[in-house]
Amino acid sequence: MSLTTPYDNIPVNLSGPNMKNYEEVQRTYRFTVPEHFNYGFDVIDKWAADRSKLAMVWADRTGTDIRKYSFFDLQCLSNQFANVLRDRGFKKGDKLFVMVPRLPEWYAIMLGCFKLGVVPMPAPNILVPHDVEYRINQADAVGAILWHENVSKVDEVRGKCPTLQHFISVGKPAANWQSYEDLMAKASAKLDRKDVAATKSEDILLIYFTSGTTKFPKMVPHTQASYGIGHLITAKFWQDLKPTDLHWTLSDTGWAKAAWGKLFGQWQIGAAILVHDASGKFDAKMHLNLIEKLGVTTFCAPPTAYRMLILEDLKKFDLTGLRHSCSAGEPLNPEVIKVWKETTGTTIYDGFGQTESVNLIANYPCKPIKFGSMGLATPGFVVEVIDDDGKPVPVNEEGHIAVKVKPEHPVGLFKEYWRNPEATAESFVGDWYYTGDKAYKDEDGYFWFVGRADDVIKASGYRIGPFEVESALQSHPAVAESAVVGSPDDLRGTIVKAFIILAPGYTASDALVKEIQDHVKKETAPYKYPREIDFLDALPKTVSGKIRRVELRKLEEERKSGKS
Repeated sequence: MSLTTPYDNIPVNLSGPNMKNYEEVQRTYRFTVPEHFNYGFDVIDKWAADRSKLAMVWADRTGTDIRKYSFFDLQCLSNQFANVLRDRGFKKGDKLFVMVPRLPEWYAIMLGCFKLGVVPMPAPNILVPHDVEYRINQADAVGAILWHENVSKVDEVRGKCPTLQHFISVGKPAANWQSYEDLMAKASAKLDRKDVAATKSEDILLIYFTSGTTKFPKMVPHTQASYGIGHLITAKFWQDLKPTDLHWTLSDTGWAKAAWGKLFGQWQIGAAILVHDASGKFDAKMHLNLIEKLGVTTFCAPPTAYRMLILEDLKKFDLTGLRHSCSAGEPLNPEVIKVWKETTGTTIYDGFGQTESVNLIANYPCKPIKFGSMGLATPGFVVEVIDDDGKPVPVNEEGHIAVKVKPEHPVGLFKEYWRNPEATAESFVGDWYYTGDKAYKDEDGYFWFVGRADDVIKASGYRIGPFEVESALQSHPAVAESAVVGSPDDLRGTIVKAFIILAPGYTASDALVKEIQDHVKKETAPYKYPREIDFLDALPKTVSGKIRRVELRKLEEERKSGKS
């Protein structure tokens, strides 16, 4: 038995895996992309025709206040917010900075924007004012909507953001901000598609910012097609979702992982999602209780979360409702997979992709898993390991993970870094998009991750660019020069480590370490601060004066493994 998705005739298997023959599906799978498409109208509103169909279960921070929302509820809420924007004069193509935590309001905002063609820029709630200013000005955002606890971050830089005209506070009123609740109360829940500008499949749907590696974050625009349609690959094949599932992906609303796991593909399938208003330190018991109490059937979390979950006595929780588990963000320890499988009966299926894409490489229920491998290329994509000249490298030889973009650009992959032709030209070379990650491929076509070509750090599920951390370090008077790398850690997988050359007049001490760490937390998002700091007399460099982070990483790996 199968069910077709709302916008197209792509079937979803209700009685077994969504993919039974990988090779056949990889050879034949193609999208039909219409000229016009709008995720809000073509997916949410079509499911809303059944007013009882569950779309979202929301849990507060304590896990005691549980609320359920149907697709019809989301249709009404998104219509209201679209009307709020229309009444304020927003038009198709305008940019809206969005910093709202894991709340139903975030979904009303995002879906309302999609319907009107306004382009939201989701931002992590932990960004600091400097980060906010940078993002607003890079995109010429005309509006900002923030959770009331964050409005001060915009107020601090408001005078430096000349394009900002509209300010909306969510949760509580704020001085010089309009109240989201008041605006929604006055807005109609009716919206006729004919009364708003039509969106084409290639119109920009939303903009994410990269983590920033050798430069500051780049803007990644995704279209109605690339995310609104393309994430069906993520949900159908890797997450193996069905319309009867309750799916839970752990992610802040400001990260692309939220789009991957709690916004697009899941609702294409018709599955319901769980949203937990989590904050602060990861609470393993809370998460396990929610899986048990709410009947989560499919689950996706970063390796750090899995490592913390298995430290609990899993036998105390009834996790038998789980039928499928996924992980992405960094390599997953085989021992974690083993313990999780013994307790829940589900294998953790690893997956790979980027802010710039949907799921590109994954493990699937229909194929054997090689623990430690990223898996195989997803249907709809030609993914290879190539050299600098765009030629495939031999089996088991390291090269660049790249996606073929010619003669046909695949649905689900961005087309350019917005307003950054230099970065676009660096990534799109010849027939290929270079992901910036390196891997090798074995004789069976499985990909094995090696590392990030541009030194990005993947720590606790976050992607952290060394450049931003080094810039924050550099603004402390004690720091003459610094280099930031990822260092192996048993719990988090990787932590941020800084190597610092002190300025004259300063002496290394534990107090100075703490002072520098606190300084970084104030200068950039707190999760980026270096958990370890070493003071050196010199940093390893190339003949041209560039820091050799690869050498520092190797030293850290050897030190942590006891080889030095």
